Amino acid sequence: MDLSGRCAVVTGGNTGIGAAIVRALARAGAAVVIDYVAHPEDAADLVQEITSSGGRAVGVEADVSTVAGIDELVSTAVDRFGRLDAFVNNAGIETRHGILEIEERAFDEVIAVNLKSAVFGTQRAAQRFIEQGSGGVVVNISSVHEDWPMPGNLSYCVSKGGMRMLTRTAGVELGPRGIRVVNVAPGAVNTPINEQTMQDDALREKLRASIPLREVAEPSEIGDVVAFLLTDEARYMTATTVFVDGGIMQGSVGL
Repeated sequence: MDLSGRCAVVTGGNTGIGAAIVRALARAGAAVVIDYVAHPEDAADLVQEITSSGGRAVGVEADVSTVAGIDELVSTAVDRFGRLDAFVNNAGIETRHGILEIEERAFDEVIAVNLKSAVFGTQRAAQRFIEQGSGGVVVNISSVHEDWPMPGNLSYCVSKGGMRMLTRTAGVELGPRGIRVVNVAPGAVNTPINEQTMQDDALREKLRASIPLREVAEPSEIGDVVAFLLTDEARYMTATTVFVDGGIMQGSVGL
């Protein structure tokens, strides 16, 4: 995969799947703007890791639940690396509340971080792509729960369902302008959010048994898919979701 000469923004890029995406893009030659809102030391370590290997990266503390935060990321990409070619909407949170328990503040927070940020990240990136006149790619990191109900996690599922329709609608709108929009929907991934499950032998084996490939994904496996989607080899893919789930969506046992 070759992304030499290109620049990408990755929101929530200093930990978990986001950090794996950053590493994959940097290995492919892209300059990367790493967004974060917490754990600045992780962002600094990641920048050091990439630059010490001859890559290009910069960390930016920006709240992508606000349009101002997204604008800061786009401006940094252009100021530091001269252009923007890709925007990865990866930032996400969950609160684990069902329909009878969810409160307004918690719901608004999840929607702002997960969905609003993706809407305006897509918008601001597309505006910059059009200004440059060379097209571009937006990748949204969704979840199998864009299509698969998860009782007790209402706002997360709603946000991912919204991201699915954002991808489809924006992809159709922006296709004639040479801009692609693609969802990546991971299944179970070995990240801090799943740490409790992975450290409990019974829970880990129950989860693995529900996955046809019988393995939980590593973050790097998601990162590699994202890197591919940003290459010219994926130029005919847009307005769709790529599920990276080990086949779990086809099973009968839920997470």
